[in-house]
Amino acid sequence: MRWQDVLADPSLQNLPYKIELNEKGVIEMSPASFSHSRLQAKIAVQLSLQLGGEVFTELAIQTSQGVRVPDVAWGSESYTLMHQAELWASSAPELCIEILSPSNTAKDMLERVELFLQAGAIEVWLVEENGTVSQYDSTGQITTSRFAANLTSLLCQPLTLTHDP
Repeated sequence: MRWQDVLADPSLQNLPYKIELNEKGVIEMSPASFSHSRLQAKIAVQLSLQLGGEVFTELAIQTSQGVRVPDVAWGSESYTLMHQAELWASSAPELCIEILSPSNTAKDMLERVELFLQAGAIEVWLVEENGTVSQYDSTGQITTSRFAANLTSLLCQPLTLTHDP
């Protein structure tokens, strides 16, 4: 299966989870939890406010191992102009972010980091639901990002629910 086949398949429209294609063209599905989706949105908002440019959620990116979909990504205006006519991105934007789930293994996540970097990302961030952020570039794990975005204030905020009387 190719990505254009996935996009054209009516049975795969409006799924409540993201799908990816592995290197063999097989669909891999990964449902997101409520807290995962919430954190994804908060990160997207903060990147937009702090960096400008374009923020993407669930951006389909062609990698050497098939189409992969980071939870959040950030791209410059030039990246967006270069890719805006594509059905899926032929290269990764400058920053790709994955929110870790309990089912993720360290090996799998480090493989994803490498795939996004090989596809053109400058940095890849791995975000744990407890607020820990690990940042990587082509040299490995780094302590200081090139991107002036601070996510620490939003990551540890508890969920507050209100209801109408």
